[in-house]
Amino acid sequence: MTQFGRTIAFDRPDQRSDQLEASTLEGPIDDITLSITILEPVPLWERFCRWVTSTENRIYVGWFGVLMIPTLSTAAIVFLLAFVAAPSVDVSGAGDYLAGALFSGNNLMTAAVVPTSPAVGLHFYPIWEAASLNEWLINGGPYQLIVLHFVIGIIAYQDREWELSYRLGMRPWISLAFTAPVAAALSVLLIYPIGQGSFSDGMPLGISGTFTFMLQFQADHNILANPFHQLGVIGVLGGSMLCAVHGSLVTSSLLRRSDRTPLIGDSSMRGKARTTYSFAHVQAHQQKLFWRGFSFKTSRSLHFFLAAFPVAGIWSAALGVDMAAFGFDQFSLDQSSGSYLQKTVVPTWENSLDRANLGIQAVSDKGQTTFPIFLGETAEVDADTVNPSTSYSD
Repeated sequence: MTQFGRTIAFDRPDQRSDQLEASTLEGPIDDITLSITILEPVPLWERFCRWVTSTENRIYVGWFGVLMIPTLSTAAIVFLLAFVAAPSVDVSGAGDYLAGALFSGNNLMTAAVVPTSPAVGLHFYPIWEAASLNEWLINGGPYQLIVLHFVIGIIAYQDREWELSYRLGMRPWISLAFTAPVAAALSVLLIYPIGQGSFSDGMPLGISGTFTFMLQFQADHNILANPFHQLGVIGVLGGSMLCAVHGSLVTSSLLRRSDRTPLIGDSSMRGKARTTYSFAHVQAHQQKLFWRGFSFKTSRSLHFFLAAFPVAGIWSAALGVDMAAFGFDQFSLDQSSGSYLQKTVVPTWENSLDRANLGIQAVSDKGQTTFPIFLGETAEVDADTVNPSTSYSD
């Protein structure tokens, strides 16, 4: 115990700022006011709550971060394992296997996490529902695990942005803007498979698989004629153009500093800020570049428009995917042919490789019987045809 004047502090080795909190006791003792500072231990749960909600950490955690970190970590780890070493998946439910892992002969462009087998449908298919780990892998269980954890993780991340804005005293516009990519991911990975009746219709998690999914989606639903998808293209590409125009316009409107340099001892220019940018000049140049009257009153309204324009576009594109998921293709603009939906599969390099492989296999496998084969009759193959061992000579 150490005494400093009228204050008594109790020295203990476990006194630390993150484990103890101070309380002061005052009261008259023999007409002398004695102030005693006692450091009391802080409960473990209280310390954990303070750490989670603290904005002084290098990375803000937050209560939604407690849910975000394990879900996104699980999705990322399982994705890497499946992308590298997952076995082939039964993509038809009848024994047709498709390999998407790197160890199966794919490269970084063609590798992908193959969606769940059609035999599973929309059933919840965790590991403990399968008879064995090998059965779970063959039926595409990792795809469902990755997608569901990823969806929960990005929603928690979006709510964590709102929570951090609240802690910092900011408006929640960042969290609202992030709802656009969340809506797009939900539409492609969750809502579209639900509308089609199976997780097998989800987007493969890979580069080549993504583009193949887009081509197949256009062939099935003619999404390019959907008005909401067109609004999405306008929002994304138009927002990119407007942001580029705004940045170049601001850079081009910077005012040149005065060539007058203050003399030594001249304090008239010392400590005064020089204007290098004028919002009024930017608006005047903007009306000349676009059209008269296209201006904003304040810089805040301008930047709000630049943020809201692409966000609204992505929301519209997600709504177009949702319409296609549940069969509302008749609302598309292309109705000239009456029945535009031809269900035509767009050929890709995968189809060309499959036809080439089938041709090579047909040439090499000479022992296989050919059509027609009559039911109930076993085709007899000449042994000399299968393995020609006789040598022909003159």
